[in-house]
Amino acid sequence: MFNRPGTRVHQQLSLLSNRLSEENPALDGVVDLFRDLDRLGYAAGLMDPEEESYAFTISWWPMIAVLGTFSAGKSTFVNEYIGATVQRSGSQAVDDRFTVISYGASEQVKELPGLALDGDPRFPFYRVSNEIERLSDGAGRTVDHFLAMKTVKSERLRGRILIDSPGFDADEQRATILQLTDHIIDLSDLVLVFFDARHPEPGAMRDTLEHLVNRVAERNDFTKLVFVLNQIDTAWREDNLEEVVAAWQRAVVRQGNATGRFYCLYNESAAVEIANDEVRARYEARATRDRDQIHARIAEITSSRSYRIVGAMQAIAESIEMDALPALKEALGRWRRWVVRIDVVMMAVLLAAALYAARSMAGGFSALLEAIPAHPVASGSAAVALLAALLGIHFFNRRWLARRVARSLPQETASGNWQAAFLKNTVFWRSILRASPTGLGRGALRRLHALRDQFETYVQRLNNQFMDEDEASRTAPAAAQPADEADSDAAAQDPAR
Repeated sequence: MFNRPGTRVHQQLSLLSNRLSEENPALDGVVDLFRDLDRLGYAAGLMDPEEESYAFTISWWPMIAVLGTFSAGKSTFVNEYIGATVQRSGSQAVDDRFTVISYGASEQVKELPGLALDGDPRFPFYRVSNEIERLSDGAGRTVDHFLAMKTVKSERLRGRILIDSPGFDADEQRATILQLTDHIIDLSDLVLVFFDARHPEPGAMRDTLEHLVNRVAERNDFTKLVFVLNQIDTAWREDNLEEVVAAWQRAVVRQGNATGRFYCLYNESAAVEIANDEVRARYEARATRDRDQIHARIAEITSSRSYRIVGAMQAIAESIEMDALPALKEALGRWRRWVVRIDVVMMAVLLAAALYAARSMAGGFSALLEAIPAHPVASGSAAVALLAALLGIHFFNRRWLARRVARSLPQETASGNWQAAFLKNTVFWRSILRASPTGLGRGALRRLHALRDQFETYVQRLNNQFMDEDEASRTAPAAAQPADEADSDAAAQDPAR
């Protein structure tokens, strides 16, 4: 019945499953668990089987957001990391949209409109057009004004997504861009915030700090921020890199974020000439080491995202049992009590009115009782009319009270739409005396518990895969390890390294 072949949801889940098999085999088969979870949600009324899936509520690919001001070197870093010229770079605002960059089958860079993201639940901007329409306040701007998608065949993109942002300089789209930035930060696993070492004065950094740093500092996951001080080659003449870094660190602390470290980079192909060989060697060593560490952090998030997906499934299953089920039971109990109370009151009023009318007739109750045997058809019709009135009152009360109680329930939760699930339980053919919510009986709970066991199996599967990868990395040539450690120790003693 649910997720049947040919439906839109089934097609989207099939596409998701196929892409996961190509890019992240460790999650191969997880989509089937989401389908099982969906069936429970559909049966309970928590999800719309024509449009929704629990799989659409999470981002399946690890996301790395690259944020900062214009000319801070964001696009240059993205191109260098991917190994292809995907983004235009320059000192002016060359890209005024968020660009989502993912793995593709072609060696050539393919550019797609923002609509490709809005209509694909595999990506983090699924149905974002509704939010953009609200934020742009009827200005007529569509999703293509703010989003674009590019694909290229790069192994570093396999299994992850990069998002290159426009700068945060003032323009007519500023408010919407900042709102989308908040959305991106929430979804991202790693946020690289780029600063331009050529402009260390407070005026140049104010917008970036205000709209990126202090907003993220208020979140519980602010540790995912990484600060990148780019174009450090421009500071070589004064040879005061540690002072420049310290100035930026103090500025970040003043914005409320006392964590995170600064990495220092520059692009050697576009760098100024560093005439002093000793200074050039130190700057090159620092940039090379920091670039490698950033790349390592990006690589690490693939495994963490896989665990988060399985964890999200567990959280949804637990929310259905621990949150949705008790809330629906409580709401149904409240609705049932009010229906009975108001039914009794209104029926008592109706019966009292009928008795008063009978008493007012000529001859009173005696004449009415004598008339019943003499006019059985009329008496039966009157009884049917009275019963119909009583039933009409009951079903009117059911519907009216159901709507009132439903308004107290949320529509968007981890387990789905509680309002819709509650209203499904109050349809006229469902007995008011039934205590267990539709689709959440004992059988459904047994299926939820069985799914949890399968989730644990997938956690073990992930453990085995990543432990095997760790073992492989440990068996790699170890000769370079002491040198790496020595370099790390030296860097800790010399901030300019």
